[in-house]
Amino acid sequence: MIRPIFFAATLLAPAAAHADSFVSVALDWTLNTNHIGLVVAKDRGFYGDVGLDVDLLPYSDTSSSALLAAGAADFAYLTSLGFMSAKAADADLVALWATMQHENGRLVYNSDNTEITRPADLSGKTYAGFGSAWEAALIGTMIEHDGGDPVWDTVTLGTGAYEALASGAVDFTLEVATWEGVNGELLGRKQSSFTYADYGIPDQQNGYIGTRTEVLSEQPEMVNAFMQATQKGYEWAADHPRAAAQILVQTGDFPNEALVHASMAAIASGGYLRDGDTPVGKIDPTRFSNMAHFLFDSGVLKDADGKTLAWPGDVSNWFDQGWMED
Repeated sequence: MIRPIFFAATLLAPAAAHADSFVSVALDWTLNTNHIGLVVAKDRGFYGDVGLDVDLLPYSDTSSSALLAAGAADFAYLTSLGFMSAKAADADLVALWATMQHENGRLVYNSDNTEITRPADLSGKTYAGFGSAWEAALIGTMIEHDGGDPVWDTVTLGTGAYEALASGAVDFTLEVATWEGVNGELLGRKQSSFTYADYGIPDQQNGYIGTRTEVLSEQPEMVNAFMQATQKGYEWAADHPRAAAQILVQTGDFPNEALVHASMAAIASGGYLRDGDTPVGKIDPTRFSNMAHFLFDSGVLKDADGKTLAWPGDVSNWFDQGWMED
C-alpha cells in the first residue's frame, strides 16, 4: 500500500491558530450537498471555535483548482479530476480530504430504451456530454470492458444533458447519483444506470479539499484548525442529515428544497460520508493511486502545453493528512 507523506509541521494543535484568522474557500460548483460540512461548520460555529472566519467564495467560471493555484483562495473544494489534472500539470497543490467515500457518479440511460441492457450496447449510440477528456476515457473503458466497440456520438450539452436524456433526444449521459439522480427520481423519471467500477474503472473517492503546499508548510496551525473544524462539520452532517439539509437550504438559494433534503437522505443512507470505521474525510492511498494511474494511462492528464503525461511512479506526495494525526 502506498503510504502518504506527512509534513511534520502539520502536527501542531489547532487551538494555536491565530484568533479571527480570515480563511477563504473556492467552491467547485454552486452550493450543494457536497459542500454540506463546510456550511454546517460555519453555521454551528465550529470554525469560530478555533478562531477562523471562513468565507465560501461564490462559484465562478474559473475552476476552483485554478483559483487555489493562483492564490485567490486559501483552500478549495475540488473534483478528483480537477485536482489531479492541475497537480499533474505541476500546480503547487496538495489534497487534504476526500468527501465521498464511494464513487457517486454513474452512467445513466432511460429504462424504457430496450436497445440498452449492458455497456456494450452503448456502441453507436448518442451521448450527452460535458466536454472533458475524462468522459471519453471512462465511457470507452466501460464499453471495451464489456466486449463492445468503443465508438459513439457525442453532443456537448452540459447540464442540458438531463433534459435531453429524459426527452429521448440522446441515449445516455453521466450523472451524480446523489444530486441529478435524486432529482430524476423526484421528477418521476424512469432511468437505469451502470456503475463505473463494475466495468473496468477504478473505484474512487471524490470531492477533495485541498490547499497550496506553501500554505500547508507556512501556516500549519491554521490548516489543522480549518481541517479539523471541517471534519467536525461533515461528521455532524452525517449524524444529522435532515437538520444539515435545512441549514443548507437556509444558507443557499435553492428553488427546490425537496431536492436538498432528498440528496442528504441519499448521502446518509448510501454511506457516502462514512465507510464503517473509516474517519470522515479519510483519503484511501490505494484508491487515490489507482485512479491517478488510470488517468495517466488513459491520456487524460496533460501538461500546460497539452502533452500527454507519463505515470510518475508514485503520487503519495500529492496528498497529506497530517492534520488527522493530532
